[in-house]
Amino acid sequence: MLGNFVYYNPTKLYFGDDAQKHLAEALKDFGPKVLLTYGGGSIKENGIYDEMVKALKEAGKEVIELGGVMPNPTVKKLNEGREIARKNNVDLILAVGGGSTIDYSKGVAASAWYDGDAWDHFWMHFSDPTPDARIIPVGAVLTMAGTGSEMNGGSVITNEETKMKIGKVFDSRLMPKFAILNPKFTYSLPKRQLSAGIFDIMSHLMEQYFSGDDDSTSDYIAEGLMRSLIASSRVAVENPHDYEARSNIMWTATWALNTLVKMGKKQDWMVHMIGQAIGAHTNATHGMTLSAISGPYYRYIMEYGQHRFARFAKVVWEIPAEGKTEKELAIAGIEALEKWIRDIGATSEISSLGVTETMLEGIADATFLGGGYKKLSREDVIEVLRRSL
Repeated sequence: MLGNFVYYNPTKLYFGDDAQKHLAEALKDFGPKVLLTYGGGSIKENGIYDEMVKALKEAGKEVIELGGVMPNPTVKKLNEGREIARKNNVDLILAVGGGSTIDYSKGVAASAWYDGDAWDHFWMHFSDPTPDARIIPVGAVLTMAGTGSEMNGGSVITNEETKMKIGKVFDSRLMPKFAILNPKFTYSLPKRQLSAGIFDIMSHLMEQYFSGDDDSTSDYIAEGLMRSLIASSRVAVENPHDYEARSNIMWTATWALNTLVKMGKKQDWMVHMIGQAIGAHTNATHGMTLSAISGPYYRYIMEYGQHRFARFAKVVWEIPAEGKTEKELAIAGIEALEKWIRDIGATSEISSLGVTETMLEGIADATFLGGGYKKLSREDVIEVLRRSL
């Protein structure tokens, strides 16, 4: 492995079909006022809300509620949460939901006691809270696997006015103090959300994997996680209540983006950068923006990292190398990825998300430029978008 690094992750995980029974234990280290955040209300329909409120009250907590966290949390919603958290002087934010709710809660936790423009300071300028800043602890109860937000410091917020969607990765102080992971809590997800979450996991792994040419242990870990995800996804889309498949997907999601597999890696997050810009312009489901852009993007950069793409084909998709040139093998791997995207019900074209030709330049302008094997220009981004239509 190349590079020097420090690895630290403070999140305590409770995993399994009775993981929620540990909530009282997890809560004992925090004060009495808990801000309960959640999304559109599905947790009230499937019984998770009642279970969480009961556990909170049995633990002697005062519950302040903040529902309505949308799939792409906005600056307006962020500021609402900041005001509520500060007004009530909360001791803990308990995020019950998927990545959007947990991301949002970390944003509120970081900025509630910050007196300035939180969007400009934390997301536009990528600042961390000062060493002496007051930060509200966050706990998570996961109901959708995908983002890995339950064990990282990421927080993605959308500015509807400027049409920018930015992911800020906070330092370890904003990682959830604990996370409850019960795979059964994901059973009620619609198939489209399941597919979107699955591809988000895959994209996290690929964007860390497609960089560098050294013999990195991190890449071997990523390959194993991708293989597990592919196998479990095929089962889960056919039988959403298959516990083994759903548990493997949930566990893979956590390890895909809890900072482990990035160790020693340069990384290439252009799929996320483009996908987030698409989401800011269309409010499309995050995982679907990634699936729609991935095939065209990886075809566009493949020649610059051809050896890694050939390895991806052989190891992850088990495509025989015999009789193929390295380029043919690399292409076959991307074709296998594209077929799998269709098989799991994810999106393959950005036009199906509401993107039109006239929007391409605006999306490119909202995309943070970078790359791995190839550094993209604005014109490159427009070309990738055009090929994704």
